[in-house]
Amino acid sequence: MRRRELIEFAGTAFFAWPLVARAQQQDKIVRLGFLGFGTPVAAASRVEALRAGLRDLGYVEGKNLVIEFRWSGTVEQMQKAAAELARMKVDIIFASSSTEVEPARRATNTIPIVFAVHADPVGAGHVSSLARPGGNTTGLAMLQTGLTEKRLELLKETVPRVTRFGVLWDRTAPSYRPFLQAAEVAGGKLGLQLRPVGVSTVADYDGAFATMAQDRVGAVLVHASTQTALNNPRLLAELALKHRLPTMFGVRNNVEAGGLMSYAPDATDLWRRAAVYIDKILKGARPADLPVEQASKYELVINLKTAKALGLTIPPSLLQRADQVIE
Repeated sequence: MRRRELIEFAGTAFFAWPLVARAQQQDKIVRLGFLGFGTPVAAASRVEALRAGLRDLGYVEGKNLVIEFRWSGTVEQMQKAAAELARMKVDIIFASSSTEVEPARRATNTIPIVFAVHADPVGAGHVSSLARPGGNTTGLAMLQTGLTEKRLELLKETVPRVTRFGVLWDRTAPSYRPFLQAAEVAGGKLGLQLRPVGVSTVADYDGAFATMAQDRVGAVLVHASTQTALNNPRLLAELALKHRLPTMFGVRNNVEAGGLMSYAPDATDLWRRAAVYIDKILKGARPADLPVEQASKYELVINLKTAKALGLTIPPSLLQRADQVIE
């Protein structure tokens, strides 16, 4: 090859290389591990929101994205599923709440983990701080401590004469510890007696409500978790109605299933926004340096049909503040 031809070839190769590199980067297939507690049907709208968020950022299943779904019905099964995803060496693990994050963190300290609706990542010990998570875990979270107090205040405003409240908490979610602590502090401020009852599975719901009713509670605060939100929320609503107990939930779809009221951020929107964290990490950001984003908008949803079935009159001032009233 003559000198002039060699120079022309080198120049062409120099300018073509970034295009080749970019094409190779675009052609890379991302493997996203999905750790789910419950069933695909129960979480369908949230999963679609995550997919939509990823599509908006250029990740299309079957083209440059593969989602490895692993669904579990028990904590033990979820631990095995997390270990399997770690052995597969997926690029990222999506673990929506504290329930799923716990087994994911036990399975790996190197694969990035992204959450979407974590109740209290600091309180559960899953990040060092919101500003500097440290480790391999980050995402979006809700303000568990402040939310618990606000939910109790709203429930107390609904039933002002009630002083004994039941607190249904979920043993499968590590966030139950800061939840119970926050409830105890808020209950003291509001002059309430609390009767906490823990559940581990859906099969425990009936006995838990029977216990609280027997202990003469006048209302119930439910711990927001993957299980209480997605695993048969209609049963929780039916049991509350059966025992004539006004109940405050931490997720909107509990109210859509027949529960009395909820005060919470839009979980579906948070799942969609989790795609941004996945994208940033895939482009080189470290989870340890990505601040945890806190939900900023919270909605009060009231089911008037359920209130009427309970023989309960919702204060007009509360109805005026509601973001949605289901009739």
